[in-house]
Amino acid sequence: MTMRRWIGRVLALACSMTLATGLTAGVAAGAAEGHYTGQLPDGATWVADVPSTWNGTTILYSHGFGPLAARDAPDEDTRQALLGQGYALVGSSYSGPSWWALASAVGDQFGALAALEQLTGPPRRTIAWGTSMGGLVSALEAEAPGRRLDGVLSTCGLVAGALNLNNYQLDAEYALARLLAPGQDVKLVRFTSSDEAGASAAALTKVVTDAQATAAGRARIALAAALMNEPGWLTGPTPPRDPAGQEAQQQQELTQVLGFVLTGRYQIELAAGGNSAFTDGVRYRALFDGSSHARQVRALYRAAGLDLDADLATLTRDAAISTDPQAVRTLARTSTVTGRLRVPTLNIHTTADQLVPVEQEDWYAGQVQRAGRGALLRQAYVGATGHCAFRPSETIAALHTLESRIDSGRWSDTTEPQRLNAAAGDGRYVHFDPPRLTGASPRS
Repeated sequence: MTMRRWIGRVLALACSMTLATGLTAGVAAGAAEGHYTGQLPDGATWVADVPSTWNGTTILYSHGFGPLAARDAPDEDTRQALLGQGYALVGSSYSGPSWWALASAVGDQFGALAALEQLTGPPRRTIAWGTSMGGLVSALEAEAPGRRLDGVLSTCGLVAGALNLNNYQLDAEYALARLLAPGQDVKLVRFTSSDEAGASAAALTKVVTDAQATAAGRARIALAAALMNEPGWLTGPTPPRDPAGQEAQQQQELTQVLGFVLTGRYQIELAAGGNSAFTDGVRYRALFDGSSHARQVRALYRAAGLDLDADLATLTRDAAISTDPQAVRTLARTSTVTGRLRVPTLNIHTTADQLVPVEQEDWYAGQVQRAGRGALLRQAYVGATGHCAFRPSETIAALHTLESRIDSGRWSDTTEPQRLNAAAGDGRYVHFDPPRLTGASPRS
């Protein structure tokens, strides 16, 4: 699935799924013997599927950012494969006024699990599995005290949390507005409606589209992409190696994701009660120097005859966006991991992810190490481009690897690419060391 199609599906998805108030049961198509739906006291809905030959393991699935509709698997192919292998599946819609439902998600997920257990009895094993924003939900579940989980699988997870996400995205948006459209008043934070956020997204998307026509514009697009941790690989079997080829793909990425990012910011602000991101006090020279894309950007600035130091100084001088402290506190409490894992956790990520940069995994690993829980965490990388662009076999291989760790009490070499690829059959796992996350918030 292309990035444009993935974003379009999320934005177009309507909450048309009608789930029963209270418990209903029936026989579903395919491998599921029992298909169950219900509603939790806070209004969240849940859905579950139990196969005829249940293997005793329940997967608690956390869906990604989008309409609050209950799902129990990332896609239909994976769902059918899991049911065919005997796993029971359950997941909730989450609840609240916003698609960024982190304040309720963990509680709603465990509520859905408890509702299913009233029907099936306690499972032999429970594994939490989340994708994208749901990967953050499952990472938070891995830290939840007093909850019965045996392991966590976070796939393409937004594991660096909302504060970091808002900050590095704002850095890029600010750079585009200030350097490419200094005469326009493009609103970047504190949106009053989704339409207002969409208007800002449309303005910035046009700026990025028009700027691609000049060498100076392309250099500044690359700078913004670097601040946003955008990979230089969107399409094609392998990533481009030359700075111009990388920038051409980054420009396409920005035109595709800005609408999703800015309307998503509105949803996060709605949940947080204000703006958590800032530019005031940011030293953009230091921020840029820490980017893994710095060499590419410098090459494009030289080719354009532009002064990179002057642009970075302009960004630092004019930076004036401040936070709403209560919003920062809310997202720190609801949407940021501590790293204090309680169960074995396996994260997988594509090496080029345009919506949740793979650099988030570097920040997360550091958080876990600082908490003294590094022995519980492993991370593995699929050499591919796209957000959550895994083959079902790749995610199921990761699931089996996590189960092996739960059974044996040790990771051994099970997360090595050759082992994962052999387990998947058609796997694309590679050795990869994610770069440092640019724009990581000191307030997270």
